[in-house]
Amino acid sequence: MNPKEYKYTQEHEWICPESGDKGNMGLTDYAQTQLGDIVFLDLPTPGTQVEQFKKMGEIESVKAVSDLFSPVSGQVLEINQAVIDEPGLVNQGP
Repeated sequence: MNPKEYKYTQEHEWICPESGDKGNMGLTDYAQTQLGDIVFLDLPTPGTQVEQFKKMGEIESVKAVSDLFSPVSGQVLEINQAVIDEPGLVNQGP
């Protein structure tokens, strides 16, 4: 599922605009399917400045380790701690 209101990168990350200049970021269904079962995530900590299309972390699956790229420039306000604690949640939804 890739909702139409989301904006996508060529590397299969997405951003869903929220109120003001905030948004949620994630990985497309295609990318997580290609990676297979996700076992580890390395994400930026809140407060980190990220640059559009620059590496901001890594995602590790049973098949490979891949870089994660930021779809926008800005500051990380929070991360989804649930996917850090249980990376397999990435395979379950946007």
